[in-house]
Amino acid sequence: MKKVGFLLLLGVVSLVGCASQSADVYSRSQAQRQLSVFYGTILVVDSVTIEGSQTGLGTVSGGVLGGIAGNTVGGGHGRALATAVGAIGGALIGTAVEEGSTRKNGVEITVELDSGEVIAIVQEVDDIYAVGDRVRIIRGPGGVTRVRQ
Repeated sequence: MKKVGFLLLLGVVSLVGCASQSADVYSRSQAQRQLSVFYGTILVVDSVTIEGSQTGLGTVSGGVLGGIAGNTVGGGHGRALATAVGAIGGALIGTAVEEGSTRKNGVEITVELDSGEVIAIVQEVDDIYAVGDRVRIIRGPGGVTRVRQ
């Protein structure tokens, strides 16, 4: 039972990590929509970390698994206490695992648009950008903006 529960947690957390902020991945709601395109020149490129998601799946899964593991320890009141401690500890660990497994390397790109406006965009590292590169800035519905070469 413990092995099945662990594999379930691993699978759930892995699927949560599939969400992408990459410049070349579009959501269904962004497809077949008019996008605005701007051109500009890169002024600054900085490495950043995009924090992982915390959907609650890791917390719930970890809590369930921790509770199951704790329930196998002791008997009577000791078992109840071990179950509670296991559930709380599992929830904390599950939250940390989910956040850590969905954390991404990112890049903050500062661009001077041809209009003279200076903007900065953070996205997943998906290409190599350098100061002086000419790029396209693609802005979609809801303000979702990405840099493309």
